[in-house]
Amino acid sequence: MASSTSSAAPHDAFPISTPLETLVSHLVASKRSLSSIEHVLRANEIVTATRIHLEESVITSARTSFLHAGIKTQLNVLEHVHAHSKAVEIEGADEYEMVMSNVHEADQRLRRTLDRLRSTMVEGCLGSQSEQRKSLLDFVDEGGVDSLLITVRHSADAAQRAHAELVETNQAFQSDLSHIEGILAGPRRPAKRFLVDGDDGSAIAETATGSPLPDYLQSMEDNAKDMADNLESLVKHFDLCVTAIKHTEGGGDAAQKLTDDLPAGVDVEANVVSSPPEPMSDQERQEMLEILAKDADQVEEVVMEIREHIVEMEAQNDSVKAYMEQLDQAYTSTITAFRLLEGVESRLHAFVAQSQVFVMRWDDEKAKISVQMQELETLGAFYAGYLGAYDNLLVEIGRRQFMEQQMEKVVQEAMRKLDILYEEDSTKREAFKNDYGDFLPVDIWPGLTNPPLQFETKPITGIERVPDISKSVIQRAIRRVEGK
Repeated sequence: MASSTSSAAPHDAFPISTPLETLVSHLVASKRSLSSIEHVLRANEIVTATRIHLEESVITSARTSFLHAGIKTQLNVLEHVHAHSKAVEIEGADEYEMVMSNVHEADQRLRRTLDRLRSTMVEGCLGSQSEQRKSLLDFVDEGGVDSLLITVRHSADAAQRAHAELVETNQAFQSDLSHIEGILAGPRRPAKRFLVDGDDGSAIAETATGSPLPDYLQSMEDNAKDMADNLESLVKHFDLCVTAIKHTEGGGDAAQKLTDDLPAGVDVEANVVSSPPEPMSDQERQEMLEILAKDADQVEEVVMEIREHIVEMEAQNDSVKAYMEQLDQAYTSTITAFRLLEGVESRLHAFVAQSQVFVMRWDDEKAKISVQMQELETLGAFYAGYLGAYDNLLVEIGRRQFMEQQMEKVVQEAMRKLDILYEEDSTKREAFKNDYGDFLPVDIWPGLTNPPLQFETKPITGIERVPDISKSVIQRAIRRVEGK
């Protein structure tokens, strides 16, 4: 808009006067346009607030970044602590599985041996005839096996409880760390995105490492300056309208009435409103009216431009507020993560101690299980030896049966020879008696007429015979002993 008189065409090219009604219409429109000062004042408020936000954002971002870096460093240390405890947990689980597998194998071997003892029936001729036939297992105390296995299970359960406590502790530790990492994973400042178009049509966007506020502030300041310049031109146009009316016949009272109740803050020249009009030549008045008519056509356009600027600035202001809100949220989240980290560090001793407690308890229970495993192995070896000893007993009985049979053969052969000798001796005694008996007095040797000495063989009283076990049973025992 033109703001003052300027060179124009010669005086006779334009009308000397413009109707008062037209000038009053221009003044009314000009007065109405001055309400745009509210937008200008609002623009100044937005610029001032954005400057403050820019300062605050620098401080908040610095604090957030500093805390974020420190928390990440501490998290790395805690992750190493957790990794060590997790390794203890996994190693303990592997050792437990291996130990319990060995226990299971030893138990199975022992159970198989017991089953063989249970299925091996003692030959009836070895025990009392009045007793019911028994198995080898009936001669040992099976309760010792169950008692030992219960003891092993108690140790295993104690180790498992200690491991479960370690697992629970590690899970709680990991949950705390994951919670903190989840909070830190949120953006520390708004993600890179286009927010609003600038004056020149280019988009204002936050860079990966910077803030959009400097660009916003620059755009806002440019808009605010344009708005102030436009308001100044509207004020000058208003002054020109007042001057033109005052230089028109009958316009003094109208100018006085229409200049009342101007928007607060509008700075118009006092002398233009209240002082009488200064003398003006016809040419000067014609040039003034010409400029006034031209500027009046641009008033609405200038007002619309001011409104467009304030709309753009309000949109930018909303984006600035959203950015600041996200910065505050990021800072608050980082503070929350820091508080949680303090809580985790306060419990760190308990976390580490739980791992150490598990190692000590597991070593203790593992040593107990090792001793009990040796007892199981010893017991299993004893029962296996017992089973083998019974087979050897059967073999020994077979050997003794053979020796008894050999002795009986010897006795029978001896008895046969004694019988022959007895018959021979009896015959010769009878012949002697016949040849010389009549000549010898009876009392010369009372034993002269005695029969030959006789012998008998029989087992010594009180010694039992070897049990009569079938050869098939003994042969099977021999094959088992010999591993065939």
